[in-house]
Amino acid sequence: MMTRRGVQWLSAAADDPGACHAAWLDDPRRPYALPAGRLFDVVVLDQRIGLETFDQLDRRGMPLGPVSADWAAKRVGFFLPPNSRSRFTRMVTGESPSPPDYRYLDDGSVIVVPGPMPLSGDRYTWLRAPMRPPGISPARLAALAAMFIAASELLARADRYGEEHTHADGAGQETARAR
Repeated sequence: MMTRRGVQWLSAAADDPGACHAAWLDDPRRPYALPAGRLFDVVVLDQRIGLETFDQLDRRGMPLGPVSADWAAKRVGFFLPPNSRSRFTRMVTGESPSPPDYRYLDDGSVIVVPGPMPLSGDRYTWLRAPMRPPGISPARLAALAAMFIAASELLARADRYGEEHTHADGAGQETARAR
């Protein structure tokens, strides 16, 4: 659940902050479309990589700002300070010369954010709701870039392992049946 300071910060990003705040007073579960680039940028990852990245950052106590999930689109959004695109891109390419796909939302982009009090079955939810205006932290950018690449590599390796052992088990069963 979002704090009052979190609601104030997030609604301030709206084209009409008063209308956003009023919508959330009327229905705190209501998602709201906000422009990126003013008070925040958002890195959007595929759900599987995004959840692993979030879990690793959270379990290790690494710097982490607000994080939202769109369960229907299977996407996870990590909120960063505005104007962070070039630094984040440098950090990601420093971790991997060929990083996995991600979307970077900044000026000219819009993101649908969960309301302050979504329920667990809602399409849009917070994995980590904004509690206050997040500070500008280069460590947060670096942690997200590093963990995004690490989580991607971990999941790719797990997929390869699963495929190798599925094929090996299948071949072994066929050989045993042929005898």
